[in-house]
Amino acid sequence: MTEKVYLGFGKEVASLELDKLNRHGIIAGATGTGKTITLKVLAEQLSDAGIPVFLSDIKGDLASLAEANTNDDLQGRLEATQYTTFEPKQYPVEIWDVLGEEGLPVRITISEMGPILLARLLGLNDTQTGILNIVFAVADEQGLLLIDLMDFRAMLNYVAENAKELASHYGTISKASIGVILRSIVVLEQQGGARFFNEPSLEINDFLRQAQDGRGVINILNAKQLYTLPTLYATVLLALLSELYEELPEVGDLDKPKLVFFFDEAHSLFEGTPKALLDQIELIVRLIRSKGVGVFFVTQNPTDIPDTVASQLGNRIQHGLRAFTPKELTVVKAVAQTFRQEVDMDLEKIIQELKVGEAVVSTLQADGTPSFSDRVMIYPPQSKIGTIDPTVLLSLINHSTLLVKYQETINRTSAHEQLNELVAEQEAALIAEAEAAEHEAVAAKQAAEAERLTQEHEKAEAKQEAAVAKELERQRKDAEKEFERAQKAAEKARTKTSTRRTDSPMDRFTKNIMSSVGREVGKALTRGITGMFKR
Repeated sequence: MTEKVYLGFGKEVASLELDKLNRHGIIAGATGTGKTITLKVLAEQLSDAGIPVFLSDIKGDLASLAEANTNDDLQGRLEATQYTTFEPKQYPVEIWDVLGEEGLPVRITISEMGPILLARLLGLNDTQTGILNIVFAVADEQGLLLIDLMDFRAMLNYVAENAKELASHYGTISKASIGVILRSIVVLEQQGGARFFNEPSLEINDFLRQAQDGRGVINILNAKQLYTLPTLYATVLLALLSELYEELPEVGDLDKPKLVFFFDEAHSLFEGTPKALLDQIELIVRLIRSKGVGVFFVTQNPTDIPDTVASQLGNRIQHGLRAFTPKELTVVKAVAQTFRQEVDMDLEKIIQELKVGEAVVSTLQADGTPSFSDRVMIYPPQSKIGTIDPTVLLSLINHSTLLVKYQETINRTSAHEQLNELVAEQEAALIAEAEAAEHEAVAAKQAAEAERLTQEHEKAEAKQEAAVAKELERQRKDAEKEFERAQKAAEKARTKTSTRRTDSPMDRFTKNIMSSVGREVGKALTRGITGMFKR
């Protein structure tokens, strides 16, 4: 079994130990110094060793690994590098594309992305990131699947609508922060995020395949359009790396890695990255080696890599750096100090003098120590230099054994549908409750109306009875008066009748005489008395 891969020639053949590739590495250098060629040569060597590779194609010149190098002007380079085993050939390549336009669609779910990466992708501050963590916690607690952006939006709206109820457990939930996140989703959708967050999501084992001839498959992410959105590009690659870390089992140190992951334009990963995410990146880089994965960062300026991550990179390939300002000279000096170098070696000067295709190389040896730095001429690639023929690219995509698996999206029941069902159930319950309340209100109104009519009827009857009683009372009184008048009249009539019966003519004569006598006697008495007074 091959124990090394070879990449060029300096004082001797430059090589990397296969069992040390999971100690990671870096390929650095200014634009146009040959990083892409080095990347292709390493990918070829790893594939020949049966090791699958993942790399991103930003400029469109890596997919040509699928075509053989037919360039006739290689003899000088072959002699300079003593590349005696050079053989033009094409390599087993799988083309992927987040946008699904020129390659197999790469998809991942919102849940698989997680709140930390998603917050970075959406450009959220600490407060908004806290809200995002609450959204994921509520979704997990209630068994709601977050697959696509529709699920994510529905979940945000659900949390906003139930903010008061959730606040007792999770703390204050700002609707303004949720509004910011919702607006960020709109921007993400415009960038093609709706295609990336979907199913079927990528099965990470599809990166770990070998071709029928035993060579490792080179998985190339077509990132020509994706890299125009650097934050989305870096987040996608980091999400894939995180999936490798999450999904692969612990295997310890292997004779050779399961996969080597090349993170091109790595500076985009660390620009403006919050500390929480930097800590996660450092953790992944440090621990993913036990999953059998090697990671190489490819960047122009090696100082773009944070020290906590750079310290994990044991294999170093440094192409030329151009230094014209004091700041650039400081960078060159800092880079030179990261290499193990011999006493009489002026590495700062060498790094500035490197030609295109040359690099300072230091790799981990069999005993784990870094080799002394060597000025190495990189091998020419056995595959085509330049861009891939469009017909070859189309053929690769259309004849992929994974096309049936990933071509069509699926839409299973997830948070969006689950919340719609919940809302529908709540609406149905509210409608039933409203209808019941309405029936109760109608029944109560009818009962009240019946009670009112009954009371009015009773009042009318009472009034009528009072009127009848009053009339009867009046009639009774009238009858009593009439009876009294009749009694008086009868009494008077009886009195008159009695008088008329007792006064005879003699009686009347006697009464008249007595009356006259009485009057005369009265007069005499009166005169006697008055006459007495006159005296």
